Amino acid sequence: MMNMDHFFAELDSYFDRNETDKIDSFLTVSLEQAKEEEDYAAYISICNEMIGFYRSVSAFGKAYQAAEDVLLLMEELNLEDTEHFATTLLNAATAYSAAGDFGQAVRLYRQAVQIYDRILPQGDYRQAGLYNNMSILLEKMNENAEAAEAAKKALTIIEKLPDNEAQTATTLTNLALIYFKLSENEEAKNCLLRALTLFEKERENPNEHYSGALAGMGEACYRDGEYEKSLAYYEKALELVKQHYGENMSYGILCENCAAVCGSMGDAKRQESYAAKAREVIGRVQDGLGQG
Repeated sequence: MMNMDHFFAELDSYFDRNETDKIDSFLTVSLEQAKEEEDYAAYISICNEMIGFYRSVSAFGKAYQAAEDVLLLMEELNLEDTEHFATTLLNAATAYSAAGDFGQAVRLYRQAVQIYDRILPQGDYRQAGLYNNMSILLEKMNENAEAAEAAKKALTIIEKLPDNEAQTATTLTNLALIYFKLSENEEAKNCLLRALTLFEKERENPNEHYSGALAGMGEACYRDGEYEKSLAYYEKALELVKQHYGENMSYGILCENCAAVCGSMGDAKRQESYAAKAREVIGRVQDGLGQG
């Protein structure tokens, strides 16, 4: 039997030293060893590591092959109704989603939901995580009504978990963004007000997702024609993004939003100031991506 502690220690060492060029061959050799020794537990674990690694380096064909291989083996071992099978489905779904194959990703998520519903106790935190991932994916597919239902299912579970304020607030923010796409502005605003109340309990050390809720309220107020309030929320979001991440792409996009609000207020000077900052930040980030 393979020593999986040694396997994971060696794998971690490659990541720690940024020797990603060695990981592919290490995983392939380890998988072959597990196959020769008929160590199915090791084989399943290694395939799951492969799916995640190949996804991270955008080698999606190899990720799909590893997923197909291990799911087939698990079916032959009659493991279709297990948490391990559901976990592998989730890993595969994440790979398909990263590659832009949303249809296949959502099919795998739905299959995982069916397993979780059968084997997990009602209200298990893993169900909430799955529903949140499904919601994000469905929103990308513009399946917004179904995305909202998935987010609400996640919220129902998360609200009952201990120490749940940040998770609940983040899920409420995600749900609000879906409501915007459904043109349900009041529902979005209600979600965001609840989210802000929860985030603001941590004034000393604000959560990294707090800025998303602030930006959401900026959007809600803008849609309602409350431009002064909208700008105040966007500017507060700008401060937090800069604090947590620096002047990144999100910062540039928020500057564009501030410019749009100032334009609606008739403040041409501030509009141009924010627009210029947006161009500078977004241009710098895009140049950096091109060089990378």
